[in-house]
Amino acid sequence: MVRTFIAPNASAPIGPYSHGAECQGRLFFMSGVIALRTDGSMVEGTIQDQTKQIFNNIRNVLASQGGTLDNVAKTTVFLQSMNDFAGMNEIYAAEMGDHRPARSAVEVSRLPKNALVEIEVIACLP
Repeated sequence: MVRTFIAPNASAPIGPYSHGAECQGRLFFMSGVIALRTDGSMVEGTIQDQTKQIFNNIRNVLASQGGTLDNVAKTTVFLQSMNDFAGMNEIYAAEMGDHRPARSAVEVSRLPKNALVEIEVIACLP
């Protein structure tokens, strides 16, 4: 179980995330995920296309361990360009729904297979 929180005396988050998350259960660390299909081919296209595939992959990995996106306590988003932040954030918010885990987002110089985005996850599994 994940309990997220917003601290009352801190600046409000500026996106679909919380100040922090408390984990009750089995702590699970997922490696960074890029937009690869199950056959190993890379999803080309927009940041939105790649982010959708990444969330599909994350859901599948979590499901293999008995979890869902609601079990996510923390994500780290690596962007090839911070200019893609809004497009990534649009899909991220839609995929996460009302669940708002803690999150960091950083720009990096390059990602595997020239991906536009990579997301890693820490989850609390039952």
